[in-house]
Amino acid sequence: MQLLAVALARLLLLAAAFFPRGAPAADDETYYNPGACPKSLRCGDGVQVHYPFFLANASYTIDGYTAYSYCGYPGMAVACEGGRATLRLKDSNYTVLAINYDKHTVTVADADVLDDGGGGGGCPRVKHNVSVPVETWLNLSTTANDNLAFYFGCDFTAATPPQPPIPPINCSDFPERDGVSYVAVQADVPPKDPWPRACKEVVVAPVLKELLLSSDDAYLPRLNSDGYGKLLKQGFQLTWDPSAGPCFVCEDSGGQCSYNQSGEFIRCLCSDGRVRNPDCGQKTKQLALTIGSSIAAGVLSLLLAVMTCLYIRKRRQYKMTSSSRLLKYTASGGTPRSRGSTDMESGSVHSPHTHHFTYEELEEATDSFSGAMEIGDGGFGTVYKGHLRDGRVVAVKRLYNNSCRRVEQFLNEAAILSRLRHPNLVLFYGCTSSRSRELLLVYEFVPNGTVADHLHGHRAAERALSWPLRLSVAVEAAAALAYLHAVEPPIVHRDVKTTNILLDANFHVKVADFGLSRLVPLDVTHVSTAPQGTPGYVDPEYHQCYQLTDRSDVYSFGVVLVELISSKPAVDVTRDRSEISLAGMAINKIQQCQLEQLVDLGLGYGSDEATRKAMTMVAELAFRCLQQNGEMRPPIKEVFDALRSIQEGGFAKEKEEGDALVAPRSPNTVHAPWDSMSTTTSVSSQ
Repeated sequence: MQLLAVALARLLLLAAAFFPRGAPAADDETYYNPGACPKSLRCGDGVQVHYPFFLANASYTIDGYTAYSYCGYPGMAVACEGGRATLRLKDSNYTVLAINYDKHTVTVADADVLDDGGGGGGCPRVKHNVSVPVETWLNLSTTANDNLAFYFGCDFTAATPPQPPIPPINCSDFPERDGVSYVAVQADVPPKDPWPRACKEVVVAPVLKELLLSSDDAYLPRLNSDGYGKLLKQGFQLTWDPSAGPCFVCEDSGGQCSYNQSGEFIRCLCSDGRVRNPDCGQKTKQLALTIGSSIAAGVLSLLLAVMTCLYIRKRRQYKMTSSSRLLKYTASGGTPRSRGSTDMESGSVHSPHTHHFTYEELEEATDSFSGAMEIGDGGFGTVYKGHLRDGRVVAVKRLYNNSCRRVEQFLNEAAILSRLRHPNLVLFYGCTSSRSRELLLVYEFVPNGTVADHLHGHRAAERALSWPLRLSVAVEAAAALAYLHAVEPPIVHRDVKTTNILLDANFHVKVADFGLSRLVPLDVTHVSTAPQGTPGYVDPEYHQCYQLTDRSDVYSFGVVLVELISSKPAVDVTRDRSEISLAGMAINKIQQCQLEQLVDLGLGYGSDEATRKAMTMVAELAFRCLQQNGEMRPPIKEVFDALRSIQEGGFAKEKEEGDALVAPRSPNTVHAPWDSMSTTTSVSSQ
């Protein structure tokens, strides 16, 4: 009841504040010409311009003031010329594509880009950053936009940092100027990455996040070709806040706000031609009746709301599902493993970038989790194909059970994925909230199965993965791991394997399953933790010493490389005892110069010299990744560079120039006997 009394008092104060102050005397009133302000004007391709936007040539003087934008908000002048609506920000023109007056958003695109003023046709050269003046009421949307960073005129020499792990802009009509140019999602380039220093100019341009991450149009995988140009031409979003400042009271009374040239509120322009301050006023009796009715309805509604909340709260205390209780307990650091760790590791999924789905909409999307929609096993949950109401096809991971360990892995995966974005990482759409009846993760649907399916699974007979495709898979998977190891703090995947490498419709890689991943603080060399992972892929040093480092992922990736050249599974109990573990088998065959007994001869190893050379080089690289001593393994960035060089056919040249790709004790070729740093080659006991 005390709560009700306080609420009632606040309602009465609010009512008193809104009682009419009395109409001003007739000699205090001034008037303006309402006809000088068009109600609505169609401009360009279906763009309706009206308050709070106004025509750029509209101006009027009232009561001794010059109304800077009496038909709209400061900085929201639209020029309607040449069949298009143009908004000017600082010294640049932006074409208005759409205005949503209900959501208070306007979508605009750089006029130079639309006109191909950059000289690049489908791949324009962005000339400037987007700068929104402080005096305007418009702001860049922080939720609808993402930023693309353009690096122009990059010239890499021996004195500059190495080239980035992203492909350059590759358009025949792109206007190259003094070197190579790159484009990337700004968040994907770590702030401390040195390579941008080799570029003459860096320009940042916002684009619509929804289109950037859309799997339907697939702009992200082809960002360096025509993808970025199409994104730029679809614009970005600006917003305005109608509740800011004294204008809200004026508009609430049916008026429109006028401002002087400094952007300061002057008076309220009323529909009957009067100019008043601060609002247009109402008839006393009508306003009193409205307020009285509102207070009565408000008190009754508040009473019902309080009673309902108390009832629901009481029920939740006794009937909260086990998964919700575990989720709340784990997210607060309640499990022994998460206590004292970082927010991300302790399971906080309340990231501003994480979308929360309801259980009901995912149940509907998966046809009540029908067996017909089941598409696989996701490590700690069953994965279902689903169709959301907005048309997106998704993969929904459903937790097996509600043990603390399972909940912690669920939280870990949701928290890590919510802060990552890379073209070769599976796209994370969101998850259910902490009060959902079940724990569910939602990803993009990747239609072509896993690499394991194509190498030695149920789709191996299709022989869809040729050697060039396998090499591309290796390059893209290495790029994804290099990204994980480069973010701050770095992330160790801890479960790299071919069943966690998915393939989209165009056989591009999507690395998935982050349930076991760990964040590694920047100031430490390893994390001490109980070994987890999949037999055949677990780093033997991690298995023996309980010390997890980024080189643990390198070892697992070495096994993946061997799978790619051999088409054999990481563990096969039907093989000879000494060859059950593929890692041990690979080391033995390479040391004995018997590579032809390891590789899949059907890939062209014995019939095509270029393929034979490339597969041999990948075997060399895998051998280095599989070293028993983690310090002898190359970092994943070096592995990525080596694979890309093999793919581009420049590996031999780099080795002749003394490139650091070859570590001490690594042989020049697998046709000479190798001395592995490992004395125990079998890891089948993991």
